[in-house]
Amino acid sequence: MRVSTLGSFQNGLGLMQRLQSALDHTQRQISSGRRILTPSDDPVASARAIGIRESIARLDQFDRNANVATNRLAQEEIALQSANNVLQRVRELALQANNATQSNESREQIAVELDELLDQLVQIANQKDGNGAFLFSGNLEDTQPVSRTPFGFVYNGDQGQRFIQIGEGRQIADGDSGADVFFSIRDGNGTFRGSPDAGNTGSGTLGANSLVDPSAWVADQYTVTFSSPDVYEVRDGSALVVSIGPFQPGDTISFRGIEFAIDGQPDTGDEFLIEPSGNVDAFSAVEQLVSAVRTTVSDDASRAALTNGLNAGLQSIDQAIGRVLDVRTQVGSRLSAIEGQVDDNGAQILNYRETLAGLEDLDYAEALSQLSLQATTLEAAQQSFVRTQSLSLFNYL
Repeated sequence: MRVSTLGSFQNGLGLMQRLQSALDHTQRQISSGRRILTPSDDPVASARAIGIRESIARLDQFDRNANVATNRLAQEEIALQSANNVLQRVRELALQANNATQSNESREQIAVELDELLDQLVQIANQKDGNGAFLFSGNLEDTQPVSRTPFGFVYNGDQGQRFIQIGEGRQIADGDSGADVFFSIRDGNGTFRGSPDAGNTGSGTLGANSLVDPSAWVADQYTVTFSSPDVYEVRDGSALVVSIGPFQPGDTISFRGIEFAIDGQPDTGDEFLIEPSGNVDAFSAVEQLVSAVRTTVSDDASRAALTNGLNAGLQSIDQAIGRVLDVRTQVGSRLSAIEGQVDDNGAQILNYRETLAGLEDLDYAEALSQLSLQATTLEAAQQSFVRTQSLSLFNYL
């Protein structure tokens, strides 16, 4: 077959260009440390690498979400701790006011401090996070959650929670609504509450109370009436007699799965109302306690009214403290869950990166051997090309 001089030249040049291109590709692999420079180098591995990078990016986003949730929950934890401190101080002052040695004047000083603590509790409920959003407004993060009106305290947010995704199929709430923290408190002991009739004239006061048999409890309004100082009867909401018995100061009255003590001596006709617990907000509980502290004591009946008011207020405060502690426990559980999920995300990212390295990273020993072979081949091709192009028939004439 006859090969023209031009054809020989072009074939030799094309071969050297291909060898040069392969050498350049290997050099770029070595300089970058990557085996795959373009998808055409390994289409299957390239497709897998794209999927793995997307997974890593998604996990990185989950970690950023987790950091946002952690910061907000940490701020909520601080606010709840402050609220607990305020409520504990309110409780201490209520116990102090319930001491018989206190005068009307000294109790007024206690009431003034309680007023300040109430304002502080409202301020805590209206705290904002680092981004200027209210912590306890639910999804209405631009709305101040708690406001004080002439008719009581009002919650202006909603009961929603914002959930943030922190892992594959894993979402977590980054806060709690004020309705759940401050406005969903059961008064009394959480099951029932007791209160004296406003017209009582004796010194009887409601003492310790508890639910002893939940299966026997029937939620109803019960009236405990003293037909004489040493005899009582209990009637339900239909005026049917539930229990009747003798009484001595400090006795415990029991019926339908509940029991409560009455200290002091009731007068004939004195009544006490026992009814299912209702909801009260923490702010109103403190406000009612302030009103009880300001009760003017002038005789045994007013002393009993003060004690009954303080005892009822203390029960509500205890319920509020318990509710705040419950929410703090939930916040702590979420923070722990976030920490665990971040660790899981990190382990997955590490695994993905190892897999990605196996697909894309270069085997330097193999690459350097390949580079040496390609350089030798190119050099031989170049020398062959020079000698071939120098041939001429005139050399043999």
